[in-house]
Amino acid sequence: MVDVPDVDPGPPPRPRGSAGTVAPMTDVTPASFAPGLTSDDLAGTVPDPRTAPAVRWGVLGAGNIAGSFSDGVREHTASSVVAVGSRDVAKAEAFAAAHAPGARAHGDYAALVSDPEVDVVYVATPHSHHHEHALLAVRAGKHVLVEKAFTQDAAQAREVLDAARDAGVFVMEAMWTRFLPHVAALRGVIARGEIGRVVSVVADHGQYFPLVPEHRLYAPGLAGGALLDLGVYPVSFAHDLLGAPESVAAVGALTETGVDGQVGMVLAYPQGVQATLSTTLWSRTANTAVISGTEGRIEVARTFYAPTSFTVERHDGATWAYDGFRGEGKQFQAAEVARRVAAGDTQSPRMSWDGTLEVMDTLDEVRRQAGVVYPGE
Repeated sequence: MVDVPDVDPGPPPRPRGSAGTVAPMTDVTPASFAPGLTSDDLAGTVPDPRTAPAVRWGVLGAGNIAGSFSDGVREHTASSVVAVGSRDVAKAEAFAAAHAPGARAHGDYAALVSDPEVDVVYVATPHSHHHEHALLAVRAGKHVLVEKAFTQDAAQAREVLDAARDAGVFVMEAMWTRFLPHVAALRGVIARGEIGRVVSVVADHGQYFPLVPEHRLYAPGLAGGALLDLGVYPVSFAHDLLGAPESVAAVGALTETGVDGQVGMVLAYPQGVQATLSTTLWSRTANTAVISGTEGRIEVARTFYAPTSFTVERHDGATWAYDGFRGEGKQFQAAEVARRVAAGDTQSPRMSWDGTLEVMDTLDEVRRQAGVVYPGE
């Protein structure tokens, strides 16, 4: 026989309100429905990124994700990308022409972080280099936004954050999903008690990448594999709602190059709550998420980590849908950085340093169980 933990059913059902919502109870806090929630989540909205103060961005790395980020800054915020750094100055010049007209092109990263016109550096190089490049920017006295996964492992993350603390600069992991309108909206649904207490989160992120040993996702030297590039999304999504897990169970399948091609994970939390997550390089999966509570569930449509819609289905038969902002969406995290920098903050409560470290600790444990070891470890 399998022991089944006692599950608190939560408070009694709320009376129905207008527009398909449930009237919130006044004698509970949002954290009683999911540990990652606060009273700030009740509104279920995000600020307009165009209202954030202007900052001057320097982009370190001239790849695709840096391009979409720069486009979002240019088109949807008051800020601007004023400099681009690449090891190849011609690539930096081409990037600037396409995504940041008028930006200065630097042929090395040291020149970028030393540029006196740059307020914030966005690190968009492979995971294997986040640690080095984030430290380069921090030690130059710059505020920094670092692509996820934040670093190759938790030890590197702690070193970067310790350096940021000593320097008194703002640093944040670029987990852009946390700042999107649909995520704010679904957190509001949960915070108001509309699906009761969360007992399960299920999410997957899979994309198809044919085996090319030189590609960064298959290269151990570039911290390749599904987990750090794709799996970080479902892991961080679960963490955003549930916090750090009590235990982790993972199984992985390795590629011919020794990185993880596919990983399945179950994260366990108090009171029997679980997150069931998966990631793969071998198939374009549904890329959806389901948050189940004691009184209903939220089904987040494809692609859950990017601007999308969701449906609320309650056990009493009531249903309603959210279909809000659509578009690229990286401007929302850029605006958060601008607001925090202008306020003199060194971190964001939506993607705090402790949150980044807890996600990295989880990824380290998953990688250990999957048998992935990078060069030098």
